Amino acid sequence: MRTKIEKLFSDKLVKNIGWQTASQIFTRIIRIATVVVLARNLTTEDYGLMAILFAITDFANVFIQKGGIAPKLIQAHPDELKGLVNTAYWSNWVICIAIFSFQCLIAFPIALFYENDKLILPIIVAGIAYLVNPFYAVQDALIRRDNRLEVGALAGAINAVVTQILLIIFAIMGLGIWSIVLALIAAQASWLTVYRKNYSWKPSGGFTLKGWQDIFNFSKFPLGIEMLNYLRSNIDYLLIGKFFNVEQLGLYFFAFNAGLGISLTAINMVSNSVFPYLCEVRSDLKALKNKYMRSLKICAAIIFPLVLLQSSLAPVYVPIVFGEKWLPAIPILILICLSALPRPFALVSEQLLLAVDRGMVGLKWNVVFTIVFILSIVLASQFSILAVAAVVLGIHLLCLPLFSISVSKAVFSGKKLFSLT
Repeated sequence: MRTKIEKLFSDKLVKNIGWQTASQIFTRIIRIATVVVLARNLTTEDYGLMAILFAITDFANVFIQKGGIAPKLIQAHPDELKGLVNTAYWSNWVICIAIFSFQCLIAFPIALFYENDKLILPIIVAGIAYLVNPFYAVQDALIRRDNRLEVGALAGAINAVVTQILLIIFAIMGLGIWSIVLALIAAQASWLTVYRKNYSWKPSGGFTLKGWQDIFNFSKFPLGIEMLNYLRSNIDYLLIGKFFNVEQLGLYFFAFNAGLGISLTAINMVSNSVFPYLCEVRSDLKALKNKYMRSLKICAAIIFPLVLLQSSLAPVYVPIVFGEKWLPAIPILILICLSALPRPFALVSEQLLLAVDRGMVGLKWNVVFTIVFILSIVLASQFSILAVAAVVLGIHLLCLPLFSISVSKAVFSGKKLFSLT
């Protein structure tokens, strides 16, 4: 038994997830106070505006952080890495400046769409945070490539402290949606400081985009997948905001974050750990299968108890922690929370496809799933926000396990339940 325990804790994936878990537990403890303060100091309209703002900034972060330059730098062969890092650095500057400019332009039509001028300036100012990212993005990717996820965990914990403290202060000051905007910008300093201190790298030479095709040709698949993930994560917000009203959107947004926020954090934690873990053995199919199956088991051990406990206790902790005004959100919270159960398995399957250079398969799957998801949400939006939450649960429980099973059989057994081309 002792040998098994020692072997378990010596596993790189378990270590990486352990660092991420420690960081997230610390972050969540800090955030409890923040959520309570926000729930008691912000109106449902503030939450609705916040949902729209997060939808926009999350979309930008798909390009900058999740898709961007990192996947190729993590997956690249050592011989090609040296020639890629400078190109990655300057490519990231081009991307961040372009996204900031685009966000400034769309602020006005978005405010017009929602008939709320309060959105214009926060959307524009929030984009300033993107211009800090290029100063640490390459260091972040190279640290993850080295499987030093404890550095990212430390950066995340410090970022959480800074962000949440500022959020509380600004919310108590009555700044409303500006609480989020100002905190997000100021907290960029934590990422910058930790990553640059823990990885010594500077660009050599001047501006260059030589070899940018290598980065793009690989990163377009995780980027496309993350864009579709973003769309699915936010389309319900956008449709509820349009078909109902900002107050109803605020109710749904609260339920989503209170119900799925912790689970999504755990899922993202696993995602950050799995990809470099699988890439280490991507040329050895047997070892890859062992690591893949181990990843699935660890996901189940983390996610299932967390989701079931949180959803079952929702009627108890919501009125106590957040206040009586959020009681109508409890049924929505429970349904959305349960939708987290199959998500990590599909996510690990996507990481497997990327590791074996079959990212197009994951992208095709995500296109089909997104179309089905959007059509279902549009239909449910004609009824109630509870119907929307029920559809979110049903679609995830039906589709994601099928995808995960199909990927496993296709990659390791050659039983192509769908085309791997």
